[in-house]
Amino acid sequence: MSSDVNGYGPFPVKDDLQRPVAMVWRPVFHSIVRALAHNDYQLIGEIDSVEPISVDLAAHIRGNIESYGATLIELPDQTWESSCVMWKGGESWEVLVDLWTVEDGRSDLCLEVDVHETDSGFRFEIHMVYTP
Repeated sequence: MSSDVNGYGPFPVKDDLQRPVAMVWRPVFHSIVRALAHNDYQLIGEIDSVEPISVDLAAHIRGNIESYGATLIELPDQTWESSCVMWKGGESWEVLVDLWTVEDGRSDLCLEVDVHETDSGFRFEIHMVYTP
């Protein structure tokens, strides 16, 4: 899969450069953050292509968001100006999505997700929401 020369294309790139999040993935990230903003930390709505979240991971994510002390909101389009992806090798990318809150706008919180390429498309594995 390829992107245009600037890395802003619709598909992810497999190289050593930090790049913008591929457009083909953005709707999935919107769905993930929408669920988190509505306190659905285990993504019970079962978003296609997203791996299930364990009870323990959901508790960590909730704790990190609550201890941050601001109200998470759905992703605005501006999030793609600062969020990024990096090829990890094998068949996966690490993606960091900047999160937004009512109080701060773009916050210090980020969503860390590995995206795995499979024969049937992409699988999203959420690792954490945290403040780097």
